[in-house]
Parts: sequence; C-alpha cells; structure tokens
Amino acid sequence: MSKVFEVLRRLDDAKVHYFIGRYRPNTIDITATVVGERVEISIFEDGHVEVSRFVGNEDVLDEEVLDEILKEER
Repeated sequence: MSKVFEVLRRLDDAKVHYFIGRYRPNTIDITATVVGERVEISIFEDGHVEVSRFVGNEDVLDEEVLDEILKEER
C-alpha cells in the first residue's frame, strides 16, 4: 500500500475529518481537523511524511475577529 493510502486509512479508522490538496509538485497534502487543533500532513514523492500541528481553542467569536485577522495579514 502506498504511504498516501496508509495515512488516509489511519485517518479514516480514527474517524478524523480531512481535506486533500496539492500545493507543491512533489507532495500530497492533507489537512485534518480534530478537537482543538488542525494537523497538516505532507506526504512527499519519496514516501517520507512531515506533520505540523496547530493547537488552539475553539472559542466562537464574532465577525470582528475576521477583520482583525485579515488586517494582520496585510
């Protein structure tokens, strides 16, 4: 089984929601969401895997927060 399908099967077995994307020519990227964090998984053409975790709270905030975030990005 390829590394991509191995990782997808592990996520499926754990019932973790994810999106698959392709942002670089030599990777397949998976963005998974679990309570309190986002996980970015990059599977490279050579089969190695890199994982980044983004941990935070899940407070529900009003729309003004979106304006703050976008202002910081400019």
